[in-house]
Amino acid sequence: MQLKSVEKFIQTKKNTIFCATLAGMMLFSSGFTMNGFPKNMHRVSVHVDGQTITDMTVQTKPDDIFAKLGVTLGEKDTYEVQTSEDRRRTEISVRRAVPVRISFWGDTQEVMTSARTVGEVMAEYGYNMNEIDVLPGADTPVTEHLDIQLHENAQAAEQRRAREREAERISRGIPRYRAAYTMNASAYLPSDGGGSGITATGIRARRGVVAVDPSVIPLGSRLYIPGYGEAIAADTGGAIVGHTIDLCMESYDEAIQFGRRSVEVYVIE
Repeated sequence: MQLKSVEKFIQTKKNTIFCATLAGMMLFSSGFTMNGFPKNMHRVSVHVDGQTITDMTVQTKPDDIFAKLGVTLGEKDTYEVQTSEDRRRTEISVRRAVPVRISFWGDTQEVMTSARTVGEVMAEYGYNMNEIDVLPGADTPVTEHLDIQLHENAQAAEQRRAREREAERISRGIPRYRAAYTMNASAYLPSDGGGSGITATGIRARRGVVAVDPSVIPLGSRLYIPGYGEAIAADTGGAIVGHTIDLCMESYDEAIQFGRRSVEVYVIE
C-alpha cells in the first residue's frame, strides 16, 4: 500500500508539472508575459499643459493614447513623438496653439498657431518669405498675442506693378511694348509746317504719323497711343522737346477737338 501511494504521488507531481508547463506555453503564445502583462505593453508619457501623464498601454497610435488618457487636442494643437530603441518607452509632447495677430495691407487678423517661430507661422498661413519683410524677424519665438507686421518688399512690389501694367495692357487692347511714357500731346495737320506734307524721315504726313523728340523716342519706332491707335515716329519739330508728341490728324475739326492733353505712349515691340 505504501508503494502504491508513492507511485500515485509521483504521478500527481508529473501531471502538475506538465499542466504548469502547458499553461506557461499557452501564456507566452497568447502574447502575455510571466507577470500577466501583454508582451507589447509599453510605458507612455504625455507632456501637456505643464504636467506629465504616465501610463502602461498597448496602444501605439497617439490619438488612441490621448483618448485613453483623457487628453483633448484643439484643431491647431500639435505634438511630437519620441520612442526608445527597444520601443518600450514613448514620450509625447503636446504643443498648445496660441493666438497671434498678423497685419498686412492694412488688414489685421487673429489666428491660432502652435508654430515655434514667426517664420513657421508664415509658412503655415501661406505667406512667401521672398515677397515680404516681416517684423519681428522670422526666427523670433512665438508667444501668445504676438503682433506680426508684414510689408511687401521692393522686388515683390515691382513684380506686382508689372502684372498690373500687363493686365491693363490686355484689358485696353494695347500691344506688347518695351517702353511706356506719359507725354504732353498736341495735334497737327499734314499741311502744317512747310506745307509740303513731307516728314523729317521723308514719308508723307498722314494720320498715324507722329512727331517726337528723337532723344526720347528714336525715329522709326512703332507706337501705340490709347484713343489714337498705332502710329510711327517719323517726324520732328522745333517745339517737340522731351516728353512731348505731336499727332497728325485728318481734319482741322479733329485737330481742334483734340487740343492739348496728356497721353500714354507705348513703344511697341
